[in-house]
Amino acid sequence: MNLNIIDNDLLSIQEARILAENAYEAQQTMATFTQDKLDVIVERIAEEVSKHAKELAKMSANETDYGKWEDKYIKNRFACEYLPAHLRGMKCVGIVDKDDEKQIMDIGVPMGVLVSLCPATSPVSTTIYNTLIAIKSGNAIIFSPHPRAVQTIAKVLDIMIQAAEGYGLPEGAISYLQTVTKSGTIELMNHKSTALIMNTGVPDMLDYAYQSGKPVIYGGAGNGPAFIERTANINQAVLDIIASKTFDNGVASAAEQAVVVDSAVEPQVREAFKKNGAYFMTEDEAARLGKLFYFKDGTLNPELSGKCAKDLAKWAEIPAPDDVKLLIAEQRWVAMNNPYSKGKLLPVLAYYIEDDWMNACEKCIELLLTERQGHTLVIHSNDPEVIEQFAIKKPVGRMLVNTPAVFGSMGATTNLFPAMTLGSGSAGQGITSDNVSPKNLTYIRKVGYGVRRIEQLGLGTPADSVNKSNTLSDLDINSLQTLQKLLEAALANINK
Repeated sequence: MNLNIIDNDLLSIQEARILAENAYEAQQTMATFTQDKLDVIVERIAEEVSKHAKELAKMSANETDYGKWEDKYIKNRFACEYLPAHLRGMKCVGIVDKDDEKQIMDIGVPMGVLVSLCPATSPVSTTIYNTLIAIKSGNAIIFSPHPRAVQTIAKVLDIMIQAAEGYGLPEGAISYLQTVTKSGTIELMNHKSTALIMNTGVPDMLDYAYQSGKPVIYGGAGNGPAFIERTANINQAVLDIIASKTFDNGVASAAEQAVVVDSAVEPQVREAFKKNGAYFMTEDEAARLGKLFYFKDGTLNPELSGKCAKDLAKWAEIPAPDDVKLLIAEQRWVAMNNPYSKGKLLPVLAYYIEDDWMNACEKCIELLLTERQGHTLVIHSNDPEVIEQFAIKKPVGRMLVNTPAVFGSMGATTNLFPAMTLGSGSAGQGITSDNVSPKNLTYIRKVGYGVRRIEQLGLGTPADSVNKSNTLSDLDINSLQTLQKLLEAALANINK
């Protein structure tokens, strides 16, 4: 018998238990911190990790082989520079709202210990983001690094932990599994000390998260369409879509997956795409590329994710020009067995033509329901009525108007909260469809002062019914006699 064999599953489970218990103790201390003290720690973390944003972007691209480090650098800076500016002044814990006239108060209370699962597609920016909003809201947080980004996530967390503990954050308030296994992650989610699970783009672990019985915030992948309506600024719409879908080679969850075009302006749209670096594939070319997207069992081929259009064209033997930015496949139908009807973490778009906005509306709903993610929809239009109808009818978490999906959804080009975790709750996945903020990581304790007596409502008082009589009424006596007969009958049956 070889006693030197190490069981990584058991090691990971034990590590998960220790981390959860330590995090719980740390959070108990954090619960005594004022918002001002938490804010100082958040600012210090952000300031320190921002010094390493470029280094971490390069490390992430090299380890995962997903996307472009230059774009990851932008996301990293967004998380450690743009986000903190929006967190300043936000009240999350303690008295967050008070109405002296109505005599009510709202008290923000941390959820406790959070478990965070981050994607390999955006490991640095998501880890920074989840850490900052957790500490801002007084929560401890434990990460289970993605197996494809273990070294990168460990590196960014080590930087943040050192900075945070130097400013008084209790040891264990930010931590991560060093022996990463599925068993260890499941143990973290099921542990009695953990309160909430943040799953950002790790669908394989979603069912396990639900089985834990804990609230789950799920930021899933999207299958979001963009509709170009006849009143849109055509050239700007096309430029927005290309910029969004090619950002980080298409790995962002909110990126457009299909374009639905109003037939009245389709020729202009097609020409604008071609002019700006898009290549329209033939039916045979699209079929060859589509076969590479998924394995025979229907699972996504991860080795294609985050690859540039030029490489994709080369592998599918498509004669696209060397400077191609985007590959487009014209489609007619939406179907589960059609690879172009699903979400793709690639600079590839499906392209649909519809006669009017009403048909386009139905096509967008079909696309959103195909994988039931309910993530993001974009409409390019200058017709307020059409925009309003789209907003009312679409089964989607967020709808964006005249903006790139990636940048609009994360709050860069819109006034949505700046977020790297985008909820998919509109499709029944997770507890929210929000751009997840510190507010989603607390619950509100309501405080209400007594401002009137019950008799002032004109409904009588509890004392009235008590004082009317201290004796049993005829109705009370009859009820007791009936009950006695029923009990006697039941006892007689038992004795038989």
